[in-house]
Amino acid sequence: MSPEARASYVEDQALGLPGLFDVHTHFLPPRVMAKVRHQFDSAGPLIGRTWPLEYRAPDEDLVATLRGFGVRRFSALPYAHKPEMAEFLNDWAFGFADRTPGCLRSATFYPEPGAAAYVERRIRSGAEIFKVHVQVGGFDVRDPLLVDVWGVLAETGTPVVIHAGSGPVGTAHTGPGPVAELLAAHPRLALVIAHLGAPEYAEFLDLVATYDRVRADTTMVFTPFFDELGAAFPLGLVSRLRDLQPKILLGSDFPNIPYPYSEQLAALTRLDLGDDWLRDVCWYNGVRLFGERPRESESSPQC
Repeated sequence: MSPEARASYVEDQALGLPGLFDVHTHFLPPRVMAKVRHQFDSAGPLIGRTWPLEYRAPDEDLVATLRGFGVRRFSALPYAHKPEMAEFLNDWAFGFADRTPGCLRSATFYPEPGAAAYVERRIRSGAEIFKVHVQVGGFDVRDPLLVDVWGVLAETGTPVVIHAGSGPVGTAHTGPGPVAELLAAHPRLALVIAHLGAPEYAEFLDLVATYDRVRADTTMVFTPFFDELGAAFPLGLVSRLRDLQPKILLGSDFPNIPYPYSEQLAALTRLDLGDDWLRDVCWYNGVRLFGERPRESESSPQC
């Protein structure tokens, strides 16, 4: 999407936004990102189909590309899939955020001894958002090793983007059931349900509606590619997105997407939920969650 196309999106539709707030983007250490790309290229077992990545470049170029789309605030969202990995990712993600204006300080955790201690330490050090990927991580959110982690996160209200839906490939740990039990035990958790919970949309939207701090992001949903995966959003649920307007956040999965970034934005406009809905989803809901102003180091994009 060219800067001109982005300007048309923001201005011609009279949205009047300063830009876009994408809460679901990924920046990872180079070796980790290379392994992630290999999984997509080889249609790995947790992907299940060909996934031709649209964007491949060094981080600085990807950031510039993202800003060219009009994105002004975004995330890094590392996620751990084995013990003793989370803090390596957290060190890298903090460094990336500190040198990248507009990026939220992102972190992750894994069910392992000491997880509550490092999560609490990261929050004290300025972590703004966490990411966990139940499918890739291969763990149960109800794991006893995570009880104190969830307690810390609930107490502080720190948002956690959680991929727990069974798409694109379900596992023994995915689905709404474990998350429902988690929220029953920790009702103050500020979860952000990735991909609107695809494909268990209705069940996850019930959780968004029930719990004050639970939200969902739009990542990949409504795009033709996602529909072809068998994860089309049911037309009968679209009205619920209007009802949940303050709780829906823009997400994209950039750069690990198999189509141009503009397709996510076009997909949202096709819902025909109105300019106010688009304004909230594309900018204001993110600002309300993470604050009116970015950190001082985020205030002047370097591109």
